[in-house]
Amino acid sequence: MNTLKSKIRDIENFPQAGVTFRDITPLLADHALLQQAVQAMVDPFRDGNITAVAGMEARGFIFGSLAAWELGVGFIPLRKPGKLPHQVGKVDYQLEYGSATLEVHLDAINAGDKILLIDDVLATGGTARASCQLVEQLGGEIVGCSFLLEIMPLNGRKQLESYSLNSLIHY
Repeated sequence: MNTLKSKIRDIENFPQAGVTFRDITPLLADHALLQQAVQAMVDPFRDGNITAVAGMEARGFIFGSLAAWELGVGFIPLRKPGKLPHQVGKVDYQLEYGSATLEVHLDAINAGDKILLIDDVLATGGTARASCQLVEQLGGEIVGCSFLLEIMPLNGRKQLESYSLNSLIHY
């Protein structure tokens, strides 16, 4: 994982003063390391009979699509409001400063589907927890949640205590 971590650059004071942004674009540009990262994200869940991978907008689309490809299953996009053209289910949730909403097509998840949730970063865990709730509202079962990196001081794990969790890189 140190090799993967070496491809993530720190951008100080972005998007605001006092924040260190973990920029994954150098990792995305390295085909071999990107492939290694995706395989490591899905490996703990390969025997979970996964029927689909769900990822939240926006970088969860990158890793989620690749994970779905790796597992030979479909991908379910969890989107911001107003982005999906068909009937949607939605969940509203609280952020540190405000609220947000995620939506999914109602026909994207069937009762009993076994879903692997994928995103790039686990921070406070609010978006990941809301994503799990949205999948479960439609009858899906969360097999696990997998993240490229986890910001440990933000304690996002606490939001996902009832789920199997995998994160590759810890800050």
